[in-house]
This record gives sequence, structure tokens and C-alpha cells, in this order.
Amino acid sequence: MRAELRLDSRSAHGEGVVWSAEHGLLAWTDIQGKAVWTLDPATGKSRRYSVPGRVCCFAFRQGRGFGEVLAAFDDGLTILDLETGSAGQPIRPDGLGKGQRLNDGRTDRQGRLIVGGMDEDNFAPVSAVWRVEADLSIIRLFGDVACANGTCFSPDGKMMYFADSPTRHIEAFDYDIATGTPTARRLVATLVGSGVPDGSCIDAEGFIWNAVWEGYRVERWSPEGRLDRTVEVPVKKPTCCTFGGADLDTLFITTSRLGETESDLAREPVAGGLFAVKPGVRGVPDTPFAG
Repeated sequence: MRAELRLDSRSAHGEGVVWSAEHGLLAWTDIQGKAVWTLDPATGKSRRYSVPGRVCCFAFRQGRGFGEVLAAFDDGLTILDLETGSAGQPIRPDGLGKGQRLNDGRTDRQGRLIVGGMDEDNFAPVSAVWRVEADLSIIRLFGDVACANGTCFSPDGKMMYFADSPTRHIEAFDYDIATGTPTARRLVATLVGSGVPDGSCIDAEGFIWNAVWEGYRVERWSPEGRLDRTVEVPVKKPTCCTFGGADLDTLFITTSRLGETESDLAREPVAGGLFAVKPGVRGVPDTPFAG
């Protein structure tokens, strides 16, 4: 199974792709390019929005207009208006230290954003993962994180999956949907071969789809840790994935050209583009942020 180029966006560092069923739009961030992209899969129309900083991940807001999103900038969280480019003063999570930035995140089934940090300078396990409530209060969930990735939730919301990329592990937690508290942390899978786990999503059967950074692929894992299938991606750095489209039957994959040399890009000129494949299963829609 092989993903094909859907949009030659050539993002410097495409990431954090989400599907908005309300707006019928796919959206993702170009972290280093200080931009957010949208694509209407039905028409093929795309748009690039310039934003006032590095947006690391974001979530559409429940019942709000298209342009308003909760954005995790590198230094904190705030409401961002994509149409105007205006943003409030970011709220910095307690414990996000010097040399760190926010990174991967995804909403739980109740509409709270779970967002993790990374040590951008040394990839040391000194960052953390936080929960953002509807009122924008931020609660620290756990620490000792080098590069948070892969956060996603089972269809019923009672399992949370997570990857600290340098460990090469995909892990699971029991997730209390009433309080938003992860417990009983355990290993699901360890990647074999090239690359490390990056962004993830869940399909309707409860399987985990993980984009493998520097691995030319997306892998599908069962909740028990069985590698079920692999989707080839024709560029080195897949970053994140989500199901989208009216039928939620298309897996969309963001990619990056971060750190690539001129010769690398000559071989892979569409690095940083958006790729897609129909894998024969459907996804679970991303929940809008509740605030």
C-alpha cells in the first residue's frame, strides 16, 4: 500500500493534521514555515494562512466560526484567528522550560486538548504532557518527556496512546473520561527498522496509525501491539496522520523537509507535501476543542 501526493505544499515542517467535520476541511500546520494550511478534499481547493509564530498543533473550536482555533504555539497556548492572523497572549504551561517548546497534541473525546512538549535543544527527557481544559486552564499530567508525539484516543475515549519519540515506543494509558487523567502506563509496541514514532490517529476498529519520522512509512498497530500493515510514503519524513473526507475513509499524511539538504530535496522534491491513501478502513472524527 502506497500513499500518493495530494497537495504539493512543500511545508518546511508539516505537522498536526486534523479533520473538521463541521467545516468539511482538512487542516495542518507548517511549524517552521509559520503557517496553517487547509484543504477541501471535495473540491481540491487549498489555502495557506500566515500565523504570528510557530504553531505546533491546534484544534478547531466547538460551535465557533471556521477561523478560530485553539493553537499551541512553541511557547504557550492561545486562541488564534486564522482569517486575521491575530492571537492572544500565549499561556505558558507550568514546567515548559528553557530550550523546550510545545509539540504534538490531539483532543480527547470530551474536547480537552492533550499537548506535549519537547526538548528542542538536546532531546533530553525534561519536558512534560499537559491537559488543556475548556476554560484554558492547563494541568500537568506527567513528565520525563524528551519529544512528545503520537497522542490519540480509542474510539470510546477510554484509552490514550502516546509516544516519546527517542524511546521508539508506542505506549498506552487507561484514560478516565470524567477527569481526563491517564493511568496504568504500559508498552504497546517498539518500532523495528528505520525511524521513530511521530504523530498518530485511530481508526474505527481501534487500531493505531503512526507516522514514522525518517522511516518512509505509516504503520498500523493493533491495541495489543501487533503490526497489522504498512503504508509506504515516498518521502523520508512523515510526521502525522488523520482520517478525513466526508466518509472518513482517506488517511491523510503530513510530511517535512526539516534538515534536508539540497541533494535530498533534489531526490524528493515533494517532501513537505500532503499525501493520502484509502486503506480500506474508516477513521474516527477529531473532536473539536470544547472551549
